[in-house]
Amino acid sequence: MLIHQRTLQNEISLTGIGLHTGRECTITFKPAPVNTGYIFVRNDIDDCPEIPALIDHVVDVLRGTTIGIGEARVHTTEHVLAALFGLQIDNCRIELSGPEPPVLDGSAHPFAEALLSAGIAEQDEPKNYLVIDETIEYHDAEKGVDIVALPLDGFRATVMVDYKNPALGSQHSGLFDLDKEFLREFSPCRTFCFLSEVEALANQGIIKGGDIDNAIVIVDKQLDETQIQALADKVGVDASHLVLGQNGILNNRELRFTNEPARHKLLDMLGDLALLGMPVKAQILAARPGHASNVEFVKQLKKYADRNKLARQFQHEKKAGVIFDINAIMKILPHRYPFLLIDKIVEFKLDEKIVAIKNVTMNEPFFQGHFPGNPVMPGVLIIEAMAQTGGIIMLNGNENIQESVVFFMGIDKARFRKPVLPGDTLVIEAIMTNKRRSVCQFDAKAYVRGELVCEASLMATVMSKKS
Repeated sequence: MLIHQRTLQNEISLTGIGLHTGRECTITFKPAPVNTGYIFVRNDIDDCPEIPALIDHVVDVLRGTTIGIGEARVHTTEHVLAALFGLQIDNCRIELSGPEPPVLDGSAHPFAEALLSAGIAEQDEPKNYLVIDETIEYHDAEKGVDIVALPLDGFRATVMVDYKNPALGSQHSGLFDLDKEFLREFSPCRTFCFLSEVEALANQGIIKGGDIDNAIVIVDKQLDETQIQALADKVGVDASHLVLGQNGILNNRELRFTNEPARHKLLDMLGDLALLGMPVKAQILAARPGHASNVEFVKQLKKYADRNKLARQFQHEKKAGVIFDINAIMKILPHRYPFLLIDKIVEFKLDEKIVAIKNVTMNEPFFQGHFPGNPVMPGVLIIEAMAQTGGIIMLNGNENIQESVVFFMGIDKARFRKPVLPGDTLVIEAIMTNKRRSVCQFDAKAYVRGELVCEASLMATVMSKKS
């Protein structure tokens, strides 16, 4: 079934103060044309700069996800974006009269309710899903974070949190149906922090708009009256309004769900996933996620999406285990027989890694003159095969491939370990080590039957054919 993009029928506004900046702001959601995505507009700044809600524009992840272009910033975007993503709205202009959307009750629910009251309109363009068909993983050993995307014809998300803190313990939550569960089960879940964090956060100049009505504060330490007064002064509230409480929550506030913190972490992850710029078909499993890890994971998803876009551009026939076959390679590289020296690409991680296959046969023209009685593939041609492999990873879709060509600038640390003979299959792995503008460096290794036969560090640049 073809599923179409959606936007709003009418515009709608909400007003409040920002959680971290403490500044009053009116947020106005407006309809937008197909393929617009989500665009924040700072109406309080001259020329009303627009900031597309895309992962490339993330500038800070301290206790929230901030996007920006130039001097213009929008702080704490995740609750607004989670409401849009969760309601499966694809296109929206989000106009702000300040630097940060209002925090309201600390959840995405007020935004979701407002969007629904504005009405949702279907548009005459199909949704452009990112379909995950292989496992994509993010791992941060230092912070104990793991996020995985698995193939699924739909969208599911599961989150586990464990702060190794007895005041919260371990929690998990799963969302299995956006249509049925998002509005009632996840959008009302409020932001939270630990009591031990509040003073440090205030000292960092954030949570200026935080109070006991828009955040859950988990009591993980005991304070005497003097400390309570000092804390109240720090966060700008009356000390008589602070009670440590008996239920583990400041002021004995009731949780909306027993696992509300885990559900809010899942809500935050939805908001950060929205920065991909397209809906996702995948099952996502996350252990101890946060905004920093979410952003890094979305960057990996974007590379996967860009790779798939590039693959669709050149590889018209999908083949198991093949990213680019020889026909696709010939559309990307200018080389032709007898100097096209790779046969297929079997692995491709954009701007990271590529693996190519070269089948070495007795029919290669160079064997006629290179040791005819004892044919050995010339080392210089192995290097050239490495270079062509690296050339594909450089042409990552941002350039006009038909008008570009890769030129090599340097070869370093070239070593030939074993001879390559007719009948061998050369597996070439190139890993990008540095990229600046149109120049990149990569380390390449060639293997036969798992044994290293050649390695080198290469430098190349992409130039226009007209240069």
